[in-house]
Amino acid sequence: MEYAIEMLNIRKEFPGIVANDNITIQLQKGEIHALLGENGAGKSTLMNVLFGLYQPEKGEIRVNGKEVHITNPNIANDLGIGMVHQHFMLVEPFTVTQNIVLGSEPTNKLGKIDLAKARNEIQALSDRYGLQVNPDAKISEISVGMQQRVEILKTLYRGAEVLIFDEPTAVLTPQEIKELIEIMRSLIKEGKSIILITHKLKEIMEVCDRCTVIRKGKGIGTVNVSETNTTDLASLMVGREVSFKTEKIVAQPTDTVLQIKDLYVRDARKVDLVKGLDLEVRAGEIVGIAGVDGNGQSELVEAITGLSKARAGSIKVNNKEISNLSPRKITESGVGHIPQDRHKYGLVLDYTIGENIVLQTYYQKPYSKAKVLSYKEIFDKANKIIEEYDVRTPSVYTKARALSGGNQQKAIIGREVDRSPNLLIATQPTRGLDVGAIEFIHQKLIEERDKGRAILLVSFELDEIINVSDRIAVMFDGKVVANVKPEETNEQELGLLMAGSQVNKAGETSQ
Repeated sequence: MEYAIEMLNIRKEFPGIVANDNITIQLQKGEIHALLGENGAGKSTLMNVLFGLYQPEKGEIRVNGKEVHITNPNIANDLGIGMVHQHFMLVEPFTVTQNIVLGSEPTNKLGKIDLAKARNEIQALSDRYGLQVNPDAKISEISVGMQQRVEILKTLYRGAEVLIFDEPTAVLTPQEIKELIEIMRSLIKEGKSIILITHKLKEIMEVCDRCTVIRKGKGIGTVNVSETNTTDLASLMVGREVSFKTEKIVAQPTDTVLQIKDLYVRDARKVDLVKGLDLEVRAGEIVGIAGVDGNGQSELVEAITGLSKARAGSIKVNNKEISNLSPRKITESGVGHIPQDRHKYGLVLDYTIGENIVLQTYYQKPYSKAKVLSYKEIFDKANKIIEEYDVRTPSVYTKARALSGGNQQKAIIGREVDRSPNLLIATQPTRGLDVGAIEFIHQKLIEERDKGRAILLVSFELDEIINVSDRIAVMFDGKVVANVKPEETNEQELGLLMAGSQVNKAGETSQ
């Protein structure tokens, strides 16, 4: 068997933790090979070893059968290995072309940077692989999905034959995920080989040839995808059976907690994206918002949480008007928020994970006495949440940026749910989480519902919306266009409603 990459018995340690404990993975030429594991299992660490960002304590790496020593990413690039990171490494004010050539700028005969030549090469690569990227666009002006394509182009521009994708679909819409899968297939047709770090089992079944499973830093084994199923993969990943269906009793909603009437919210371009929206969420129910990204969901959540201003309309929580109050005042009104962008709105990355867990409450007793922080109380609280939510971190003093994306997410969810707010807004709460953690978080949301809390769930995962919600509000073009019961709908009908179709009294959809 001819392997493009072999990582044999790799061991990587950090202070107080063995991240990779003698793991072996072998990538065949021309295959898409999944690397599957829970949050914090050591997947990204292993690939960072391959890309030269970390040096292993033990083990051997071979490229095309020859042993190599990859001490930095430049050597990885020279060996034809490229990595598309989970959190993109792009300079927002720069153009696509400037970002792609950064660090390997082409020059003309006079020694000056030849951006025109680079632009033409990038356009040719984009056309060849069906990426549809505009080389002249600024990063700040393109979608997250398009930014990811820029990262892919960056690796191809440097001549990558092996591409590592680190949780590539975590921040994409369903349509962007379909497009990315087609891009991966076209890369394979061109002779590339791909390692896909993921814990989305459906994607593995759809696009991968083989799958290597790691659990708590140890290699569990490699399976042929055609010979397995999602249930078996989930069990291999977490070491126990996982339920994909959330068990819950029928909701018993009571008083209205969130009441929104005729709400208008503009985006940064001064364009109304929320247009006369009406919505209610009652105590003891989970209302799911279903909609294609860009139909006003983000602006709605930002208006409720005080991150942006409402242009008109009313937002009440427990009959108290909260529109255009500060985020702190809204938090103190009994609103919790699991944000869509955990780095921008959920964490201060250079604070410890312990400090991040009290970001909403640090100025209150017992965490602050006479305006002096009580770190014993802060870290005691943080340790309880870290244990309850299985946040994999070396310690409570570790900086938030050092944790995997999934563990950052679990810390945010723990912080928000632990306060048990009257209204919990959960935006993409399971983004980047493995199936075991998703099962746990869904159960926590239902526990809060059963305590009489109101929960607004915004998610692009339709199976999550159907599984967890008691009522589904479909958003299209800035308004709620339909309210449906999960047990009376399916993904196909929701998809039509999200695209602007109407449902008639017979339950049939029409344009």
